[in-house]
Amino acid sequence: MSARFRTRTGHYSAGPVLRLPAHRASSAVLAGAYPFLAPPTLVQGVPVGVDLFSGGAFCFDPWTQYADGTLTNPNVLLAGVIGQGKSALAKSLALRSIAAGRAVYVPGDPKGEWAVVADAVGGTVLRLGPGSPTRLNPLDVVGEDRQTLRSQLLAGVASATLRRDLTAAEHSALDAALAHLSGRGQITVREVIEALVTPDTCLARADGLRVQDRAADGRDLVHGLRRLVSGDLAGLFDAPTTDALNPMAPIVVLDLSALGSDDDALAIASTCAAAWVEGALASSTNPRWVIYDEAWRLLRHPGLIRRMQAQWKLSRAYGIANLLVLHRLSDLDAVGHRGSETRALADGLLADCSTRVIYRQEADQLSAATASLGLSEPERDLLPLLSRGTGLWKLPRRSHVVQHVLLPIEEPLIDTDAAMRAGGWS
Repeated sequence: MSARFRTRTGHYSAGPVLRLPAHRASSAVLAGAYPFLAPPTLVQGVPVGVDLFSGGAFCFDPWTQYADGTLTNPNVLLAGVIGQGKSALAKSLALRSIAAGRAVYVPGDPKGEWAVVADAVGGTVLRLGPGSPTRLNPLDVVGEDRQTLRSQLLAGVASATLRRDLTAAEHSALDAALAHLSGRGQITVREVIEALVTPDTCLARADGLRVQDRAADGRDLVHGLRRLVSGDLAGLFDAPTTDALNPMAPIVVLDLSALGSDDDALAIASTCAAAWVEGALASSTNPRWVIYDEAWRLLRHPGLIRRMQAQWKLSRAYGIANLLVLHRLSDLDAVGHRGSETRALADGLLADCSTRVIYRQEADQLSAATASLGLSEPERDLLPLLSRGTGLWKLPRRSHVVQHVLLPIEEPLIDTDAAMRAGGWS
C-alpha cells in the first residue's frame, strides 16, 4: 500500500506506508513498555525505592502527599504474605521517617521485633507483661471529648472480652459510671468497675431507674472489664501511669511479646496502649506514624475495630498517619461475612486508608484483595507475580509498582529471618 507525502518543495510523492498489526496488552504492561504512559513518580518525601514503571526513585511521606492533594487522608494499609518483605518496609519507612523529622509509635509489638529499631535511634521501649513494673492508664485522655473517648475504649474492651456487642442498657450504665467519675480528673479502670458495681443513685433516678436496676444493667460489663484488674491483663492498665511519655522521643515501642500467643489479650492490650498513646500525645503537633504490626490479630473483635475507626477519623486532627499491617485480605473473613455490620466496619477501616501497599498475594487471595481494595484487572493479575520486596502502591487516581531498596545499615535492624538462617544448613 502506498500514500502521498508532501516534500520540502511542496510537491507530493508516493511512498510505502508501514502497517503493523495491532498490539493488545494490559495498562500495566504498556506502562512498562512505554514509560510516558506511567504516572509521574513521587519524588517528594522519604525515599522508598525504585518505581519499576518509570525507573526513577520513589518517595513517600503521607503528610507531604496529603498537603499536595495526592492523598485524601494519611492512613496506610500494608498487606502481603509472610516472607515478602512487608515488615522490612514498615521498619525501613519508620527509620527513614525519623531521619526526616517524623516520630514513630508502635502501640503493640507482639513479637518483640521493634525494640532493636528503637534502641538504634535512641527511642523508648516500654515492656508490658507479667512481672513488669510498667503501668499505663488507657483512660489518661485529654480534650473536651474525653468522656466519649473513654466510653468508646471501655465499650470496645468489654465487647471483646464478652464476645458480643453491648446492649443499650449496658452503654447507659457505662456512661453513667463515667459521668459519676467525671469530676475526678484522671480515673482508672478499677474506679470505673467500682462505679458500675455501686451506681450513683441520683443519676439512676434521673434516667427513671432504680439503683439496683442500674447495677443489674452493668453486671456483665463488670465481668468484661474485670480482666484488666484481676485476670491475665491485671497490673498493666488498672493503675495510674508509671512512665511519662517523652514527646521528643523519636520512637516509642510498647513491647507486648511477654503476653504470648493469646490473640484476645494482645488485641485488648494493643487497644488500651493505643488509647494511652493518644492521650499522651494529644497536645503534640509533631507528625507521627502509629504502626499496628500484626494487625490481623486485632480485627477479630468488632468493638475494637470501632475503637480503631474512631482513631482513624482523628488522624488528621492529631497529625497522625496510621499504618495497618496485614497478611491476607481474607483475614477480614474472621470478622464477619460480607454484608454483615462487623464486616462493614472492617471494610470501612480499609476505605479510610488512602494508600494501599500490596505485596505478593497467593492466587486464592486475589478475589478477596480485589473486592476489598477495588483493584483493576491488571493490578489483580500482577499480585501473584510480585517478587520479594516489590509492592503495588495504590493511591487515589494512580498506581505504582515499587521495588523497596534496603540499605546495608538497615539490614541488621529489620532482619526477621535471622533465626531461620541460624538453624539452616551451613
